[in-house]
Amino acid sequence: MNETKYVIGIDYGSDSVRSVIVDALNGTEISSSVFYYPRWQKGQYCEPAKNQFRQHPLDYVEGLEHTIKDCIKKAGGEKIAKLIKGIAVDTTGSTPVAVDKTGTPLALTPGFEENPHAMFVLWKDHTAVKEAAQINEHATKFDINYLKYIGGIYSSEWFWAKLLRTLRTDEAVRNACFSWVEHCDWIPFLLTGGTDATEIKRSRCAAGHKALWAEEFDGLPPNEFFSSLDPLLDGFRENLFTETYTSNEPAGIISAEWATRLGLNNDVVIGVGAFDAHMGAVGGQIEPYHLCKIMGTSTCDILVAPNEDINHKMVAGICGQVDGSVIPGTMGLEAGQSAFGDTYAWFKNVISWPLNLLNESSLVDSETAIALKEEIESKIISNLSKAADALGDGDYAELAVDWLNGRRTPDANQELKGSIAGLSLASDAPRIFRALAAATCFGAKSIVDRFIEQGVPVKGIIGIGGVAKKSPYIMQMMADVLEMPIRIHKFEHTCALGAAMFAATAAGIYNTVEEAMQAMGTGFEKTYEPNLAKQELYRNHYERYKALGAFTEQHLKTIH
Repeated sequence: MNETKYVIGIDYGSDSVRSVIVDALNGTEISSSVFYYPRWQKGQYCEPAKNQFRQHPLDYVEGLEHTIKDCIKKAGGEKIAKLIKGIAVDTTGSTPVAVDKTGTPLALTPGFEENPHAMFVLWKDHTAVKEAAQINEHATKFDINYLKYIGGIYSSEWFWAKLLRTLRTDEAVRNACFSWVEHCDWIPFLLTGGTDATEIKRSRCAAGHKALWAEEFDGLPPNEFFSSLDPLLDGFRENLFTETYTSNEPAGIISAEWATRLGLNNDVVIGVGAFDAHMGAVGGQIEPYHLCKIMGTSTCDILVAPNEDINHKMVAGICGQVDGSVIPGTMGLEAGQSAFGDTYAWFKNVISWPLNLLNESSLVDSETAIALKEEIESKIISNLSKAADALGDGDYAELAVDWLNGRRTPDANQELKGSIAGLSLASDAPRIFRALAAATCFGAKSIVDRFIEQGVPVKGIIGIGGVAKKSPYIMQMMADVLEMPIRIHKFEHTCALGAAMFAATAAGIYNTVEEAMQAMGTGFEKTYEPNLAKQELYRNHYERYKALGAFTEQHLKTIH
């Protein structure tokens, strides 16, 4: 392949969307652009106290257009645009939305513009805890175990729980809702000019991990499963899907409208979408039995294994195992932590609360107060990391459990709460931060242990995402806790690179995703080796973590 060909990878995160133009020959980044969702930045449509987190589709559409145009401009304009052959998209998930018959999210239709129930229900929205519990109890009534491929426990973060909650909560949305669509499926549908919701190409990744789709069930569970759960779901299955598609396949060709809007050729191939972690694992050059940890606000942990190795083995308590959800032809297994970077952000917000009083001070003007607050907040985590690291390797009393946003894996339970123990008058901010950092690392170890206990080996760790690249203190601690090396991928926007690899495959530049990974992979920038001198310390603390977790689960599970 000597002819210059470019592809675009688009990565929709929780706070922003980032696009990259990548040389399909060697994976070199030509340009990149990041767009922060303006409505999300203002906290619109979200109620954290109720665990409600919604995102307006306009944030996504505006970000799509802005980042691609900005990438093209930075790269050299029209001459670069003409060389772009494919686009692929990854998103957070499960982040679904109610659509009408044309596949239009209801928030983009008259009367629903400001209705949060007509918007995308972000992955971290936990308003459907009750519905998830009902699904889990309901599933026990059937001879077929419809939860077998998603670890045996349905989560409030997922497709059906969020749909049922929405239908129960808002009558107007219920009456207008024709179908329920994942964010990663809607963006390709938008770019290809789709006008019929029944023709949306649904991602194997999203459908298998979050929506109970399985080849064994000939698609989704039968209508009876849903109608007997709640009559509101009766017939809804028929407006969804039976077939699913892996992300090496094209969703279609860019529509004339979007080609003009973005300044692209009319023959650009749009790939089938997937979740950020799954495409990120490909961008991070995942290998069989090497756990790829995408570490941001939460973590999503991806492992791939040959289908013949997994065979009929069911791994309990994870977020699903789906043939082709990561690399077509291999089994993709998913796990994760509901709060990772969010744990550190929470602590930063707690200890920086007095900075909010600067605006009320007569000593500084408002502009100075804002600038000072931003300057201090930007350095809190790095300074805490240095101070915590300086505490030394001796034993310590402070201990935490990392379930501040519930527990995703092992054994999903979004009703759980975090906890901190062992506090004394000597427990200052660095010591508490150390305990929180260790808790997130112990949470990671509990996931690794679950895979190993269930007969799936973990041979190494690949780290990608913001925390992996920016937090040496936490990465070293994780290597120490897991007692295995952690390789940090070199590419800045690894999920977007993975999307670019899928774009190159969907566009026919490569025959397989593996070929694209080999050609476009950029390698690793650093490896954290475990410090064996800390092995005994962390093993002892991990046992204490499990004990505190058991106590927390028993005594705090009913507190809301």
